[in-house]
Amino acid sequence: MNLSGILVVAKPSHLTSVIEHLQALPGVEVHQVDEATGRIVVVQEADDVQAEADGLERIQKLPHVVVAQMVYHYFADDPAIASYTSGPYQVASDPVPAALND
Repeated sequence: MNLSGILVVAKPSHLTSVIEHLQALPGVEVHQVDEATGRIVVVQEADDVQAEADGLERIQKLPHVVVAQMVYHYFADDPAIASYTSGPYQVASDPVPAALND
């Protein structure tokens, strides 16, 4: 499961339409709306990181969306991520790289 906190900024004159489009997307919930600025706080739930990125791209391409940026990300039990982080962690004997000791 992946959760994304996404800030969406829409043209205030089209805010209602953008909210309706967002609510129609799978896994997307609108949590906060600032009508004066056109800012919308969205939480998106996706099965994996790729689905999460695809969902953000869908939001960015909605009509009248000025910008949509992920501001928070949480992932759990994603095999694609786990493959990068598996194995024992090693602690360096000197936590400061030699190049920075000059």
